[in-house]
Amino acid sequence: MGPTEIKFGGLGGQGVILGGIIVGKAAALYDEKFSCLTQAFGPEARGSACSAQVVVDEHPIMYPYVHHPHIMVVLSQDAFVKFSPELRENGTLLIEEDLVKPTNLPKGVKVFAVPATRIAEELGKRMVLNIVMVGFFTAVTGLVSEQAAREAVKDSVPPATVELNMRAFERGLEYGKKLVAKA
Repeated sequence: MGPTEIKFGGLGGQGVILGGIIVGKAAALYDEKFSCLTQAFGPEARGSACSAQVVVDEHPIMYPYVHHPHIMVVLSQDAFVKFSPELRENGTLLIEEDLVKPTNLPKGVKVFAVPATRIAEELGKRMVLNIVMVGFFTAVTGLVSEQAAREAVKDSVPPATVELNMRAFERGLEYGKKLVAKA
């Protein structure tokens, strides 16, 4: 099958980098695949465009950079405008449905939308929207197993927030499963 290129994009403070770390960790540590991550962010800590690029493969990864992602996860309109031209034809785009309005997509791109911010707010903490997206990603793409993603979330968040983050993950996973079942 070859390597799968993934790009997470959003604004600093949305947990974009952590989302990429969790997917990479799920693949490498819990699903016995190979993964690597590179990250990019502007000079400001919060509010500027940032991205995490993850490559996942069954074999050792020889080139760690993402140029034309198979899968793109976008949490802000600015990130969509900046990164969507990189998405390959017939790729998969996962968006935060209240914050991203996709236009001019490459041919054959499949779009899946989730109200991640609203779900996070319902759980009481807007900051877990990235974990909602990780759950959604897990359900829609099937690239990492549910159990691997759960373990990676538990291993990546502060101990005091594990329960909240696991609820966020499960809500995103459930939403994604329902969406895929309809497709």
